[in-house]
Amino acid sequence: MKIKLFDPHVGIDEQQAIKRTLMSGFWASGQGSGNVSKFEKKFKRFINSDTCVAVNSGTAALNLAVSLIPIKGKEVILPSLSFVSTANSVLINGGIPKFVEVEPDTLCIDPISIKNSITKKTKLILPVHFGGFPCKLDEIKKIADKNGCHIIEDAAHAVGSKFSTQKIGKHSFATCFSFHPVKNLAMPAGGLISINHPNHQKFEKKLKSLRWCGISNRKLTSYDVTELGNNYYMNEFSAAIGLVQLKKINKLTKIRQKIAKKYFNEIDIEDKMPFDRRCSYHLYWICIKNRNKFRKLLKEKNIETGTHYKPIHTFTLYKKNLSLPITEKISNEIVTIPIHPNLKSHEIDKIISTINKSI
Repeated sequence: MKIKLFDPHVGIDEQQAIKRTLMSGFWASGQGSGNVSKFEKKFKRFINSDTCVAVNSGTAALNLAVSLIPIKGKEVILPSLSFVSTANSVLINGGIPKFVEVEPDTLCIDPISIKNSITKKTKLILPVHFGGFPCKLDEIKKIADKNGCHIIEDAAHAVGSKFSTQKIGKHSFATCFSFHPVKNLAMPAGGLISINHPNHQKFEKKLKSLRWCGISNRKLTSYDVTELGNNYYMNEFSAAIGLVQLKKINKLTKIRQKIAKKYFNEIDIEDKMPFDRRCSYHLYWICIKNRNKFRKLLKEKNIETGTHYKPIHTFTLYKKNLSLPITEKISNEIVTIPIHPNLKSHEIDKIISTINKSI
């Protein structure tokens, strides 16, 4: 039987939540009432943020959060080693993506590279918590404050991650989460924007309008449209599953951390993801010189692997005369291996043993 790279942890509680929602006849609402509203409130308490607005994907969360900052014609600094949605949110909102290096030990954005790349045209810094590993936000904040820049965190991998004692989602103006089926908190589809700002009610109201085609001031069947929005609202089924997943996220994170610790201690490879109890371990990565041969050997043993990610600056849409040697080296060697709460002890041992025999 194949050992899956990703596998959502679901049980009877999720099944019952879906059945209740199905039988209720209330499946979705642009206003975000019902389960969606409950999920927003509970997630807000989970990360201790000022407000949370749920949407239908992590991509939607990024697009809307970035739209809150006037970046048209301005530079946005971000890592190239990320899913393409991170950069797309910049282009969609009229900004100019400026790709910088990652740190080779964590694969998170390198503060030194940010400092060396920032200009008077830089309006926003978009760090990614790669694999759930917390980036060096304190250093990034100092750079941003000195240069009058905003920070929006891409925390698509980082539900349950922490900087110290506080969970990611509390520290910046906006933080974007993803609840894709393979993520630590899994839904059929979903995302969320966390806002921390003295005037957070204003941003909450704006985001709730933008996620529902720009509709605002709704009273019964009467409403207005004051700006261009999108069909980005979360459905009731996703929120129902999310409410159940949220109850067990701390337990599931501890399981991921336990697996990561075993990988770190027992896989005989120098270049691998470090162990840190602040990390939620959506991914666990290692770097291999002969990647294709290595992945083929693991596939023969029914162990699924991945490569996350191809650098964004190498895609046709974003291609430019840019050299990011650390990012490019990592992207040619990185292999992601299974890490999820459904892994059994003998499967974890098989993964470690197979890797050590294959290098």
